[in-house]
Amino acid sequence: MTSTYTLTLGPLTRQLPIIPISADLAIASFVLLGDAELTDYAASALAHKMPAHFDYLITMESKGIPLAQELSRLTNRAQFVVLRKSQKDYMRDPLSVPVNAITTSAPQHLFLDGLDAQSIAHKRVVIVDDVISSGGSLRAANELVQQAGATVVGQVAILAEGDAAKRTDIEFLAELPLFPL
Repeated sequence: MTSTYTLTLGPLTRQLPIIPISADLAIASFVLLGDAELTDYAASALAHKMPAHFDYLITMESKGIPLAQELSRLTNRAQFVVLRKSQKDYMRDPLSVPVNAITTSAPQHLFLDGLDAQSIAHKRVVIVDDVISSGGSLRAANELVQQAGATVVGQVAILAEGDAAKRTDIEFLAELPLFPL
């Protein structure tokens, strides 16, 4: 097996290291953090794939944050909401759901600050992520949004990994293969 995967997004090319995540599976490791050029390009391309009418962007800590930041700017949204992977002392009455994702070996939780939950109640939201693979994080985000009383009107990501590329409920820019070992 090759040690890298060549990802092409529009005019941009990145060499992604192929990393084993289990005894029988490897992934092309896509890390958006720190790549301003790719973040800007992806946000611009995704902005055209988003629903016309929504109130808030929602993203998961941490790699979705720069993408949500740029999408927020491009779509003239003054704020976006970050679902956290740990409960913070400043949170007021946080909502929490368990999440299992392909890149984490142990179950985690996602947390929505109660003040953010109040802000998004009865609003239309778009969930933003860098990569959708097994859909575990997306399911957890949807559950938190529903608990807060908001409605998901769109789900966008830069990449759809493996079978996620067959989903019809997400918009994405490119497919990312999985690598059986």
